[in-house]
Amino acid sequence: MPKEQGRKIVAQNKKARHDYHIEDTFEAGMVLQGTEVKSLRMGRASLVDGFVDIDNREAWLHGVHIPEYTQGTWTNHAARRKRKLLLNRVEIDKIERRVNEKGLTVIPLSLYFVDGRAKIEIGLAKGKKTWDKRHSLAERQATREVEQAVGRRLKGMQD
Repeated sequence: MPKEQGRKIVAQNKKARHDYHIEDTFEAGMVLQGTEVKSLRMGRASLVDGFVDIDNREAWLHGVHIPEYTQGTWTNHAARRKRKLLLNRVEIDKIERRVNEKGLTVIPLSLYFVDGRAKIEIGLAKGKKTWDKRHSLAERQATREVEQAVGRRLKGMQD
């Protein structure tokens, strides 16, 4: 059987960029059980309630929902168990320092396979206030209107 090539996205946390300012991102491997990998290969996961915790100088992923594998037996996993993240010592220390100093939080952004290995992208994030969210929406709307006006002008249509 040929080895998987490239990047295949399983799940994304689309609401994260709406609710948080993402200051830095990291790619981490995960320690998974066999049925979790099979469930992920079926494209089933949710990152909505997930967060990362640093405990005893190790990074742990909490609250990510990977549903049980439908054809799994007694070896099936718990859907919301905590999972160990594989990061370098320097990265874990950097994340821990910034979380303690600035009051940031660490959230999962996307879950994907790279060359057959499950990876997760995590981000150091700071929560947005309500007015920040409204400002982001207004900014995105203005950008969209400018792009539409430029597109119409390039096609020779009048405004």
